[in-house]
Amino acid sequence: MPATIVASGDYTLEIDTGDLVRSFTLDDSTKGVLDNPNFVLDGVTGFADVTENVTFISVARGRENTSDVFPAGIMTFRLDDTAAGGVFNPFANQGPYYDPTNDEPGLAPNRLVNFYRENELLFTGRIIDYNYDFGLAGDDSVSVTVADDFFRFAQTTTDEVHIDQELSGARVETVLDLATVDYPTGAARDIATGTVELAGHSGGGGGGHEADLAVGDNVLDYLRQVQEAEQGRLFISRDGVFTFQNRIGATLSSPIATFTDDGTGYPYRGVVIDFESDKIVNLVFVTTINGESGTAQDAASQAKYFVQARAALNTLLNTDADAQDLADYLLAPEPEPTFNAVSVAFADLTDGQRDTLAAADIGDTIAISKTFVNGETVTTLTQELAIEGIRHELTVRAGHALTFYTSPTTIVYELLLDDATYGTLDGSNVLG
Repeated sequence: MPATIVASGDYTLEIDTGDLVRSFTLDDSTKGVLDNPNFVLDGVTGFADVTENVTFISVARGRENTSDVFPAGIMTFRLDDTAAGGVFNPFANQGPYYDPTNDEPGLAPNRLVNFYRENELLFTGRIIDYNYDFGLAGDDSVSVTVADDFFRFAQTTTDEVHIDQELSGARVETVLDLATVDYPTGAARDIATGTVELAGHSGGGGGGHEADLAVGDNVLDYLRQVQEAEQGRLFISRDGVFTFQNRIGATLSSPIATFTDDGTGYPYRGVVIDFESDKIVNLVFVTTINGESGTAQDAASQAKYFVQARAALNTLLNTDADAQDLADYLLAPEPEPTFNAVSVAFADLTDGQRDTLAAADIGDTIAISKTFVNGETVTTLTQELAIEGIRHELTVRAGHALTFYTSPTTIVYELLLDDATYGTLDGSNVLG
């Protein structure tokens, strides 16, 4: 059953035991009734609710900077097996989670794990590490590491496939549909169309044969090549949906939460300002697999900050125009101070605020406001930013702490007729 964490909410951590429950059973007066919605032919996966024995949970999803690739989402948690009576010991073949039919532990690698706050999934994935610690003082515990489907992609290779010239979103679908991948369709995918066309077997330039998939190509590496060409986002959502988003551009102003230090919004405990020289890019080289290329540079920035280059070589882009567009997109000649991260404690929030932040995901927009002394005056700076990464930390004593890692975004506003500010036709006011 759910466990209440002080000033945070009700949480549930459940692990697939490998058992099938509620299975249709012939000649059973209850389980053998046709069209019975409770007992189905293939059964339903049985889950063990282990929440009451959890002492620590950490979830890390997404990235901290837009120059980083999206890694697999990872959750780690620790179970107190002494308090649980030894039921998590993989050698305890008399325990409630042991599978006597197959003579194997129920709580084992590759089992599905779901982590909920109230009714919202915060993470879903599969166990990749199950580390049992027999304490000398009798304080036995088990540390479990869980990864989302990116870990699966990293272990999967492709077939030999001729790839046609297509938009980046279609290319992602092509990869997910491969026989070696066979990723679920429908609600399990949220794939944007994409904004760039990728080279293929029928593409231009050198014929595009290099775009074909070969036997043994790593699936995650190839998907990251698609993301590099698109410069969107590629991740598994908090509820397990494979998500591919278009190239990051202008965002309609609609923050899901505004974090402030003056008591008017969501209170925060810490904010990080990013103002580093390594964010400067004043020379960009982009090449395609067809031998096309694009270059962008800013001479004034090079004179001021020296040459700081970024190269995207052998991308899946199709033409020199696409390569040039990407080079121009990656150019960042002047550093700009931005709020890079904000940390909050659920103990400081209202119930409604907790619900909103628990449901937040990568790609959502938030606003961060900071008040500071500026000479003889007090200034308030507010920035609207995109969420790039999310970190949860939960302990029984300290409660739930949450950190959002962010990136700057170009904000536009919905055009409002007869409004003195938002009714003006310009680059910042757009039709919603």
